[in-house]
Amino acid sequence: MDLAELEIFRAVVEAGGITRAAARLHRVQSNVTTRIRQLEQSLGVELFLRDGKRMVLTPAGQTLFDYARRILQLSDEARHAVQPVRPHGRLRVASMESTAASRLPTVLARYHQAWPDVELELVTLPTRQALDALRRFEVDCAFVAEPLGDAELVTRPAFTEELVIIASAQHPPIHSPADLERPTLLAFEAGCNYRTRFEQWYTRDGHAAGRVIQLGSYHAIVTCAAAGIGVAIMPRSVLALYRDLPEISIHALGDEGDVTTVLAWHPAMGSAALTALADMLPGAPDATQKAA
Repeated sequence: MDLAELEIFRAVVEAGGITRAAARLHRVQSNVTTRIRQLEQSLGVELFLRDGKRMVLTPAGQTLFDYARRILQLSDEARHAVQPVRPHGRLRVASMESTAASRLPTVLARYHQAWPDVELELVTLPTRQALDALRRFEVDCAFVAEPLGDAELVTRPAFTEELVIIASAQHPPIHSPADLERPTLLAFEAGCNYRTRFEQWYTRDGHAAGRVIQLGSYHAIVTCAAAGIGVAIMPRSVLALYRDLPEISIHALGDEGDVTTVLAWHPAMGSAALTALADMLPGAPDATQKAA
């Protein structure tokens, strides 16, 4: 039994099966299956009950899973404890789409220049899904919008955003939900913090929840708003990225539109590479000075 086998075993349990675990680990399914069987043979027990495609932990498997998580966490802590101070290795970053587009390019460019030995991986996810990825240790850190609702995570303020409502150019001023000509929300999938904020704003005065059209990009959201299909909420910083912004109207939300984006991570995932990224955020000491 080695750490690699325990990593594979943990992935199968957390992913709920061989296929998803193989995708998460970037391995072929046959390799994952073989390593699980080898682990069972070396321990002399069955770790899973196999019911078609379902894999359910046996009592022995549940016991091993509890130990595996503790062993792998201690392994990570030991690796971080003996790592040299200079950032290196892989840093997996999750981010909201808006932050990745409008805020991170400059920060990550500076980071890559200061710490070229760090292999950066960036994935865009809605806030809820990014937090889930943090809890499953699929990413090392995440840029998400407050509030998080998870006291276990370490956070560092990163950016302040102003959320605004966008609608067609002909739409009258919007000060409250009653001003909306069409109660159709253009938004990302459920789990998006900004979508949740807009839904709460819309229903606060007793309005019934409106129709939601889910779209996969801000470009689609802006063009649909311009066409009068519905309204949307988004950071003003994203609108500033457009050279030729479609004809829309922009409506301020006042204090309700102020939201803080934080960098969040689990204490067990702390590393020199992660600390260097946190130190490079606005208001932190210039990390490039530490690279000398």
